[in-house]
Parts: sequence; structure tokens; C-alpha cells
Amino acid sequence: MALTSGDETDLLLPLFRGLSGDERFSTFLERVRRRTESEYVGLIQRVGVGPHAEVNEFHAGIDLRTQAQESDALDAHALDRFHYDSLRPGRVYAISEFFDHDPVYRADRQRRMQRLGIADERVVRIPDIDDVSTWLVMARARPCTAADSALLSNLTPYLEQALRAHVELERNRIRASVSVQGLARSATAWMVMDREARLLSIDPRLETWMQGTLGYSPRIGERLRDLGVQTERDLMAAAAHFAGDEPGPPRPLLLNEHPRLEALLSATTEMPRRSMLVLCRLPNARTSESVDRLARLFDLPKREAELAVALNEGLSIAEAAERMGLTLETARNYSKRLYAKLGVRGQAELVRLVSDSVAVMA
Repeated sequence: MALTSGDETDLLLPLFRGLSGDERFSTFLERVRRRTESEYVGLIQRVGVGPHAEVNEFHAGIDLRTQAQESDALDAHALDRFHYDSLRPGRVYAISEFFDHDPVYRADRQRRMQRLGIADERVVRIPDIDDVSTWLVMARARPCTAADSALLSNLTPYLEQALRAHVELERNRIRASVSVQGLARSATAWMVMDREARLLSIDPRLETWMQGTLGYSPRIGERLRDLGVQTERDLMAAAAHFAGDEPGPPRPLLLNEHPRLEALLSATTEMPRRSMLVLCRLPNARTSESVDRLARLFDLPKREAELAVALNEGLSIAEAAERMGLTLETARNYSKRLYAKLGVRGQAELVRLVSDSVAVMA
């Protein structure tokens, strides 16, 4: 039985609309539950293999776990006991098929499911997507019909495409989150501009910094303001170059002198249209955590680590000594011990070593 135009509106639109929402498939599953007059419809998804695989459930109707009266009640989540991995993708199975060979177990399970108000169940396996396996499960208080099985079968290819998009969205979310955290830790912010140097997107941290420091908020679709005539020309020339056919290697540009805002310009990759990526280094205020991390990484006393961080910030030994409440002679002794422990030949190498360390990340 093919899906009708009404099914497309009632079932498929909620399926694809739910990919990016907070409730994930809830409207779609509820529509299927009502359509089949079921007590439960669920998507059981397993990420990975083995005993540590992550199992997630999206469902509509009763919660088979919380409704269970016994802690060992077997329900639609018992993927290992029912050998769900051996199911042929796209074929609809009656769960009773899995234990027809064991009449004692079949009768025991039937009694337990009856206490949950379940008389019959159907399951269809969605084709695997990399290491993600998914099953669509339906449970009814009355025997399932051929129309129920036909509906699950017809929904399978649409579910496969929706879940493929869902898996890709989740992976993109992870990559985006990690990228944002990494850039923030390295005090790097970004902008994306079109070939005419108009703003397409901007890192919220950079927007906040520009508003607080430069006195205005950049607006999408407009060029940056108050850069100076030559800087504006250089930025527009770079945008046309990096959004072109042969962008070449990245190039630096000083966007603002006081306060200083440097940028590294390059072509974007994997974007809907050619554009220019603008990476900026924001002031990276050090914290007490920087001292603690440096001490742990290099097995240093805290005061020596504090001196190393102060020198990395550009202070002289005398200035660092004053800030730390040390005599100049004590600070010099600390610095000599630092050089010996870290295997550096002087303050310049010490600063380079600290600057390259993850200890001074934000």
C-alpha cells in the first residue's frame, strides 16, 4: 500500500521537520501512533557496537520501561535478547517470531506484556548508517493488521533518508561545538565576507569585542566601518581575491591599529558560495588557571610558574617581581631555576615555550 498525499502531509512533513527541533521525531511518531491506533510507537537507535554502545529512544504513547511492573520486564528496548541485528532491513517482523521456538519463554513474556496492555508488536529495521542502527517498533493492545505492517514498510525508505540527515546534523553539531570551543580557547575569532567585503557571518565574541572596544556592532550585509581608507581598500581587494577562482595562500592584514586588531585572510572551504574567512586574535587574559596548568605540565612550584606566565605576558623580571611581591634577586633566582628545569637558554626561549603551551589557553 503506497503512501497517499494525505500521508505525505500528515506523516512525512513532521518527520523531516523534526530533524532540527528539540523534540526529535515526537510529532511524527505521535501521528503514526494515532494512525495505527497503537499504544506505543518508538524509534530505537543504537550508536556503536558492543556492550558500551549508546542506545537512545524516541517514542510516542506509553513508556514501556516506566510502565513495566518488574525490573526485568522485557520490552522493545531488549535489542540483544531479540537479535535485532539479524533482521533484514525493510522487512516488517512480528516480535513473536523471535521466540516461537521457546513456548515457555513466549508464554512468560506474553503475560508480562499483557500487564502493560500490549497484545501484539511489529518491528522493522532501518538500513544502518555507518555505526548507527535504528529500529521502528509498534505495540498495540489489539492484534496488528496487514495495513499496519504495510505502513511501517512504506515509511522505511523515508525514515532512512531522515535518519541519514539526522546523523549528519548531529555530527556537524559536534564538529561545530568543538571548533567553537577550540577557537575560544586560542583567543581566535572569525568573520566571513563575500567578494565585496560585506559581512556574511561573524563570531559573537568578535562582535561583542568590537562593540565594546571600537564602539559599534558590525551588521550582516554591510562592510566594516572606520577602518581607514587604505585598510578598506586592502580588505576589498583581498575579498575579491579570496572569493575568486585561485585564492592562493593566506595573507595578514592590520584591521585596526589602536587598539590593535590583526587578521589572517584566506578562502573559505566547504561553503555554499566562495567567500573570505577573516581570523582575528582577541586579547587573551590569563587567569590563575594558566599558572596551575603550567605548574602541572612542567612539574613547577606555583610561584615559579606564576613568574613564567608573567614574563610571557610581556613583563620584565623587575615588573614581574613587583607584581608578585618578590625582591628582584628572588625573581632572578626563580628565572634561573626555570631556565634549567625547562631546558631553555634565556627569557626569550622561556616565553616561546610558554606561549606554545596549552597552559595559557583561555
